Amino acid sequence: MPHAKSCKKRLITSRKRNERNRVNRAMMRTKIKRYRLEIGNVAEEDKAARLAEMYSLIDSQARKGLMPKQRAARLKSRMAAAAAK
Repeated sequence: MPHAKSCKKRLITSRKRNERNRVNRAMMRTKIKRYRLEIGNVAEEDKAARLAEMYSLIDSQARKGLMPKQRAARLKSRMAAAAAK
């Protein structure tokens, strides 16, 4: 355990952020998996809406620092390709 007051605070805040990041990352992974499973069975007019929803989710998570920007771009590209099939 840290002894200095500022180190104790840093430990508490890092644990809070770690938990929040873990929840966000799990939610994002679940939605990506669900998108990949369901995109083949979705009607054409709904694919664009689902793709826009996923783009928004991925961009927001990348902005928060949960993933690098290049990984976000790669995921979005792969999702667009899956929707085009």
